[in-house]
Amino acid sequence: MSKTIKRCAWAGDDPLLIAYHDREWGVPVHEDKKLFEFLILEGAQAGLSWLTVLRKRENYRAAFDGFLPSVIAGYKEKDVQRLLKNEGIIRNRLKIEAAVANARQFLAVQAEFGTFDAYIWSFVNGKVLDHRLTARAGIPATTKESDAMSKDMKKRGFKFVGSTICYAFMQAVGMVNDHRIDCFRHGKV
Repeated sequence: MSKTIKRCAWAGDDPLLIAYHDREWGVPVHEDKKLFEFLILEGAQAGLSWLTVLRKRENYRAAFDGFLPSVIAGYKEKDVQRLLKNEGIIRNRLKIEAAVANARQFLAVQAEFGTFDAYIWSFVNGKVLDHRLTARAGIPATTKESDAMSKDMKKRGFKFVGSTICYAFMQAVGMVNDHRIDCFRHGKV
């Protein structure tokens, strides 16, 4: 008799989503470059499914110079035009321009705080929030922490950082553990 692995329902049956759920989602990230990648990808996801973004992730890495904020911060209009023609990414001018603006603000935050990690994790006092979700409990769309993060980031000039996007970012980089308590990943992250 085979044992069924319990996962969060959103992982569904798509192999890409399952791999993301099983290996990345909710794992605490403290590397600035990886945090920047998720910031850009979560902004790109606005209004779309995460699966759409995951399918384009490798194309994003190539198109956006490996998510190097120091390079992206220097993008000019010709770079935006190049990206708008790239069928491998989400070709939305506002999202592309937001990625460039966010790279610049990311560097400013690094200069102020030493690392983006120090800044972003301050919204949860450096500790993972475990919401201990049950099958009946829904995943929140926002929290007071994501509200505070969104407000501060907007004040600093970041784009596509509404509270819902900030909360999805927090989940992705492991600032919150929203794996259901019956999910095999809950205790591992």
